Amino acid sequence: MTLTIDGQMVTVPAGTTIHKAAQQIGIDVPTICYHDACTSNALCRVCVVEVAGARLLAPACIAKVAEGMKVRTRSERVDRSRRTILEMLGSAVDLSDAPAIQEMAVEYRADSDRFADGERRASPVLDDNPMYVRDYSKCILCWRCVQVCAEDAQYTFAINFAGRGFETSIGTFFDKPMPETTCVFCGQCVGVCPTGALKPKREWLLEQGRALDEVLQETRVVRRKRRRS
Repeated sequence: MTLTIDGQMVTVPAGTTIHKAAQQIGIDVPTICYHDACTSNALCRVCVVEVAGARLLAPACIAKVAEGMKVRTRSERVDRSRRTILEMLGSAVDLSDAPAIQEMAVEYRADSDRFADGERRASPVLDDNPMYVRDYSKCILCWRCVQVCAEDAQYTFAINFAGRGFETSIGTFFDKPMPETTCVFCGQCVGVCPTGALKPKREWLLEQGRALDEVLQETRVVRRKRRRS
């Protein structure tokens, strides 16, 4: 199949996705939910591109190439779509541990205050095992962890989606603590998480220690100032 992406011609095997075809000629199409080790499901829609003659923007991670196809990976319509998605994500989820998404937000000039009145996902940190913690207030529901726990890698099926709509979350069956599930603590779910919603226990403890040190340091500074006054 021969097609044109951003004015460059490329020939790839039939069945190749637009995303892979673009990579072949050095064009980077941004992704969030996509991962090389996971099945593409086009959940985040950040990878959308504009295909000549198509009514809708196409998700590059699953859309297959066609002979003579003309694709634009950057256009006003594409940029506006990506910007809106990033703004909505930022309004609902804590992205403080997602540097790649933060960089995208800067590149696409996402307005962090556009949906300031929107509801945010809030979830307590689940610290129920010695290997990793789960902070679903940072979860963007990319499905990577569910996929590697299932057919894409581990075949353990310890976690899955729960709830509907805005209340959708990742969880265990009957909300059981992780040690009471089929989890084998392989760590693959932690490895593919793009936002820090799943984090190694040691890393999380070190962060908590640094945060505590900062609070103590600020307290000492305040006390010195009071004594001097």
